[in-house]
Amino acid sequence: MERGSGCVQTVLGVKNANELGRTLTHEHLVMAFETFYVEPRDHLKRFFNEKIELQNLGVLRQYPYSSLYNLTLNDKDSMIAVLEDIKFFSEFGGGTIVENSNHGLKRDISLMKKLSKDSGVTIIAGTGYYVAATQTASNLGLSKEEMYNVMLKEMTIGCDESPDVKTGFIGEVGSTWPIEDFEKRAILATGELQGQLKCPVSFHPGRDAAAPFEIMRLYQEAGGDARKAILSHLDRTLTDEQVLLEFADENKCYCQFDLFGTECSFYQLNPLVDMQSDAQRIDRVKCLRDDKKLNRILLSHDIHTKHRLMKFGGHGFSHIMNNVLPKMKLKGLTQEEIDTLTIHNPRTWLSS
Repeated sequence: MERGSGCVQTVLGVKNANELGRTLTHEHLVMAFETFYVEPRDHLKRFFNEKIELQNLGVLRQYPYSSLYNLTLNDKDSMIAVLEDIKFFSEFGGGTIVENSNHGLKRDISLMKKLSKDSGVTIIAGTGYYVAATQTASNLGLSKEEMYNVMLKEMTIGCDESPDVKTGFIGEVGSTWPIEDFEKRAILATGELQGQLKCPVSFHPGRDAAAPFEIMRLYQEAGGDARKAILSHLDRTLTDEQVLLEFADENKCYCQFDLFGTECSFYQLNPLVDMQSDAQRIDRVKCLRDDKKLNRILLSHDIHTKHRLMKFGGHGFSHIMNNVLPKMKLKGLTQEEIDTLTIHNPRTWLSS
């Protein structure tokens, strides 16, 4: 089957978009996040060792970035846990996982292929560049044109580390705030390439309410189609309901709530942010639905650390299926609306 209308590129080849099933649009299966290690407070240091155990899991849930072991999602322990977890996802009705690791996050497509074969879950790999802090010195020196060429090759020919695999989207394209020059070049290259390929794109914004607006401005000025773009992590970025509605009115992109399962009192990566609860995330979904924007909402967990996997005491990739969707029904969403969020919207975004 040739890639074309109604088809999606997976790590195991082209697939009919109608066969994707319920889809998580922002997850990580194989990556490393050590760049964002945060030194633990002195009185908590004794809880951070090379294991995740019952006696330190509660502390890790509040301070997940203070354990290097927790930030390593590409070792043997992780792969055993991830495979078990995505098998559960399949068992509970899940079909597809969009893997958002790209250049800067130690993407491993060979392992993605193995996980897909062993679990039966469809996996879609991404290209593009994460935030500047995660890049090698050689990557930081790339021009916009060089980034464009790398992404074009991975979308249309194959990836250097797995020549038989093409990526299915560009993402997650990362930026901080203020946006660094490297990150700006990556956004512009993404916009130009999207304008050519008409492919799906996913952005990671910096932790400031102005960041999603600026990303979409740069992307669209470079030729990118807002209707094929996701703005991720809005549940930690646009926490004010009126600002969220303003953003959704100004931009026709997908608004993604992808931190389901993350509920903590102290958000290490931006302590000034009051991390939303799952109930509040559902309320934001309802707010956008009531504003006639249900077809522009996507849901996910953004699992990128061990402690959120079931084998390590976490909620796992099935959390939305088993806990969030039933709660949505209790809060007034219909089954048809839930199908729109979990099947139809991801399919529309991914289809080319």
